[in-house]
Amino acid sequence: MSVEKKIKAASGWGVLIGVLVAFVIIIAAFVLSIISIATADEAGLPISPLAGWGLGLSITAFCLIWIPVSGFFTLQPGQARVCILFGNYKGTVRDEGFRWANPFYSRSMGGSSSSEEATAEVLSKSGLSLGKQISAASKAASGLSTKISVRARTLNGEILKVNDKMGNPIEIANVVVWHVADTAKALFDVDNYEQYVATQAETALRHVASIYAYDHAEDSSDSMDSITLRSNIEEVSTALKHELTQRLAPAGVAVDDARLTHLAYAPEIAQAMLRRQQAEAVIAARKKIVEGAVTMVEMAVDELGTHGKIELDDERKAQMASNLMVVLCGESEAHPIVNAGSLY
Repeated sequence: MSVEKKIKAASGWGVLIGVLVAFVIIIAAFVLSIISIATADEAGLPISPLAGWGLGLSITAFCLIWIPVSGFFTLQPGQARVCILFGNYKGTVRDEGFRWANPFYSRSMGGSSSSEEATAEVLSKSGLSLGKQISAASKAASGLSTKISVRARTLNGEILKVNDKMGNPIEIANVVVWHVADTAKALFDVDNYEQYVATQAETALRHVASIYAYDHAEDSSDSMDSITLRSNIEEVSTALKHELTQRLAPAGVAVDDARLTHLAYAPEIAQAMLRRQQAEAVIAARKKIVEGAVTMVEMAVDELGTHGKIELDDERKAQMASNLMVVLCGESEAHPIVNAGSLY
């Protein structure tokens, strides 16, 4: 496992001034050597060895001065550069601003055959134009840049079709907020850390969706206390974040947040589940209505018997209770028939 090492890079402004001064000296030496040679040639005098050496050294120095120039680079806030010298990891620069480092540090990781084959397969199945396919393929072949963004990134996952704990097919999607915490692990321990994050985010989502049920199976104490995807969003998000943290740790990636963005039954069982939910809602409503009606009937019978104004036998109490239950529990409005005669 690789471990990030922080190193300091020199300020680019001081090196830039030195390069400009050297450039001026080289130009001056070149011009003076040319003038000396031209003057000696016009006067018919032999060329001074100093002028010849000056001309040769100025040309050589002019060619070599471009080597330190290639060592300049800039880092914006939230960026880091991994320094690799001839295949050896030297450290990571996290200091923002105009910097200068060894000009022989690599600027890219180089492409691997596996990543190029995977990219080619994806591009062949995509609907991109030929020009965009060539551009994307050339970018993949050039490899990852040693300049890495350590800012927070958002991965919007696609809608996946999986089976929950009860075996019901569901549609689910997530969003993951992540950032690179260890640049050495991100570049050296995995082939392509961005593809690794996308793949592991999908794998973790499938695993979390398979260990929880979409909703409570039945109205029981054990079932109501269990965690479900629909009712326990916070608990499911915490489990998803923990799963991703473990899976992305080898790539040096830290997970800031993970949430579900889409959750629904698959189309083939959506209608059946909707009817089930409607039936459960009707049963719950009927239960509430019956409980209230029974309470009201008991109160009416007790009030009539308490004051002693109306005495009813058991048969009349049962008949009145039945009528009140019909009136209170009926879906349509009741139309009573007034009895103008005797009760008997």
